[in-house]
Amino acid sequence: MKVDTLEIFRRYTGEKTFSRIKHYNSMAQMWEERAAEFADLTAIVDDGKEYTYRQLARDVAAYRTVLAESGVKKGDAVALLLPNSYEFVKAYLAAVTLGCTAAILPAFLDAAAVFGCCMMFRPSALVSSAATAAQAALAREKLPELKTLDAAQTAEAETPAAQVEGKDGCTIILTGGTTGRPKGALLSNTAVLQGCVNSCLGVPHAFEQRYLLCLPLSHVFGLIRNLLASLYSGSALMICRNNKDMFRDAAMFKPTIMVLVPALAEMAMTLSKKFGRNMFGDSLKTIICGAATVPPYLVEEYDKLGVALYPGYGLTESANLVSGNPEPLKKPGSVGLMFPEQEYKIVDGELWLKGKNMMDGYIAADNTEAYEDGWFKTGDLVRFDDEGFLYITGRIKEVIVLPSGENVSPAELEAQFNTLNLIQDSQVFEDVDESGKHFLALEVVPRATETAKLGAVDVSAVITEELEKINATLPPFARVNKITVRTSDFERTPAMKIVRYKKCQ
Repeated sequence: MKVDTLEIFRRYTGEKTFSRIKHYNSMAQMWEERAAEFADLTAIVDDGKEYTYRQLARDVAAYRTVLAESGVKKGDAVALLLPNSYEFVKAYLAAVTLGCTAAILPAFLDAAAVFGCCMMFRPSALVSSAATAAQAALAREKLPELKTLDAAQTAEAETPAAQVEGKDGCTIILTGGTTGRPKGALLSNTAVLQGCVNSCLGVPHAFEQRYLLCLPLSHVFGLIRNLLASLYSGSALMICRNNKDMFRDAAMFKPTIMVLVPALAEMAMTLSKKFGRNMFGDSLKTIICGAATVPPYLVEEYDKLGVALYPGYGLTESANLVSGNPEPLKKPGSVGLMFPEQEYKIVDGELWLKGKNMMDGYIAADNTEAYEDGWFKTGDLVRFDDEGFLYITGRIKEVIVLPSGENVSPAELEAQFNTLNLIQDSQVFEDVDESGKHFLALEVVPRATETAKLGAVDVSAVITEELEKINATLPPFARVNKITVRTSDFERTPAMKIVRYKKCQ
C-alpha cells in the first residue's frame, strides 16, 4: 500500500512549522543552506563551549580540507570512532558534505572490533580522538594503507562541499539487522534527509528548539532524530557526555525537546515524582520516545507535567523513522501513523517496507534474507486499527513455538501485563522444568513510584495477584505458568533495550 499521509501530518504539525520543511537533494545542500539560514544561532553546546552555525560551518569546511589533504575523495568511506562530542559533529558533517560515506563505529568497541569493522567497510580513513586512539591502534598497525586522522586536526584553508547526489552513500550504521548478525546498513543521502523531514512531522513546534543529546550518535535514533533533526531545524543541541550529568545539564541548558528511549524517560519520571518537579525542567514541552516499547503510563504521566510524549517506530534500515504518533493521549499504545514517501504491506503479520527512507542494503553481508521482491522484511509483527494507526505486536525471531504447536509473541503478552501501572518492564520467555517440560514464564520489574503507594504490604504478592488476573483473561495456551517479581532491572544493551533470554532448545 502506498502511504500518503503528508496532509494528515500537516494538520498535526501546524502551518508555521510545515511551511519551513524543505526537501534537499543531499546532505551537502541541506547543511550549506541551513548553516547560512541559521548562521548566528547556537548550533552545538559541548564541554562548556557554544558554537554557532557559522562557526560550525567554518570548522566543517576546515576539516574537509584535512580529509582532502590526506587523500580522501568523494565516494570513499570514512570511519568515525568518536564519542558524542563536537568533534564527532564536525567530522561527520565534513565527511558527508565531501561526498563520502561516514561509517560510524560505536566508541565502546575494542581494538579487535574496530579492526574487524575496518576490514568489513574498507574505509580510506579512520578518524579517532584522544579518547579512542588506543582502540584505533590495531587497525592502524594492521592496515598500513588506512589513513588515521585525529578529530582535533584543523587547517587554515576551507574546502567547499562536493556536488553530492541523493543516491550517493551517506552513512553506514552498525546493526544486528533482522537476522541478528552484526552488519552495516548503508543509508543514502535521500534516506537520511527523509529522516530529517519526518522528524518535523506531527510535532507542533519543530524549528529553533533546544535539544539535549543523551543518546549515542552511533545509534540511528541519536544520529538522525537527535543530531540531524536539530541541525535541520535550526535548533541548538547540548551534548551530554555522561548521562550521570543529564539532569545537571538539563538544569543549565533548559531543553524544550528531548529524544529518549523509554528506560531514560522512565528513570526521569521516577525522579520527578520523588522530588516533586520535572527533572528536565519546566521548559521541556516535547519528548520523542522510541527504540523500544513505550508504556502508555509514560504518555499519561508526562502529560500531567505539561510534556507531550510522542511514541514512534523505526529501524536502522529505515533511517530511523517509519511512523510517529501525533495523538499519544488518544492512542497511547500505538506507534502512530506511517510517515509519507513509503509503501508497506503485511505478509503473514510481518511489516514489509519500501520507500525513500529505506537503506540501500547491508554492507559485506548477504541481503537475500532481508528482502523479497524488493520489499524489506522488517521482522516486526504488526496490526493497524481502523484509523490507520500502527501497533507493534512482536518480533518474528522472538516468537515462541509451544509444544502444542501454538505460536506466542512475547511482546504481545508483555503489552497485556504492562497495562498494569505497577509494572515498569516485563519479559515473557520459554522456560523448562526439571522433567524437561516447556512452559511460559514471566519476569517483571516493578515501578517504584507506584509500588510506594501500596504502603506496608507484601508488594510482590500484590503484584503477582494483579498479574494473575490479567493472565486469566488470556487464551489458555498463552497463559504464563510462573511469575517472578524481580528486585533488579533486566540486563540492557547500550541502546537501553532489554536483553532477551535465549530460547530453550
